[in-house]
Amino acid sequence: MSASLATRRVLSAFLAAGALVGAAALPAAAADNHGRDHRGAKSSIVIGDVQYDSPGRDRSARALNGEWVEVKNTGRNSVNLRGFTLTDRQGNRYQFKDFRLDGRSSVKVHTGQGRDTRHDVYQDRHHQVWDERDSATLRDNRGNVLDSDSWNGRRHHRNG
Repeated sequence: MSASLATRRVLSAFLAAGALVGAAALPAAAADNHGRDHRGAKSSIVIGDVQYDSPGRDRSARALNGEWVEVKNTGRNSVNLRGFTLTDRQGNRYQFKDFRLDGRSSVKVHTGQGRDTRHDVYQDRHHQVWDERDSATLRDNRGNVLDSDSWNGRRHHRNG
């Protein structure tokens, strides 16, 4: 009977330890799911640097092309940005056409007019978009937020 009692004690201790581990893991898993925002899985496509409210007359070609938002691919593989959008706080929106962004590279989305290249694309606007106090939101072709950035004229506030 003593072997049976010892076996039951070992089994009880084992089950109790398993229950403790399971109980500790359950709140952490629940917190992870509950604390998730609408961004979902981390994307390799993110907002990089931002040059807002460039100097010069608001409508000059130099001022319009001097303001831009950089979109970076931090991953190894190229990504087609077709249908991805970049918006500001006022609702101005730029939608990428068929554009393949190589891995570990970036593209600047300029406000003004120009010829699109592998490193620069143009919104063809006649007014500045990115104000001194503004934000940029990058969405994929399904409307999911991939990254956002905001600034107040002095420093950036990363949201994504």
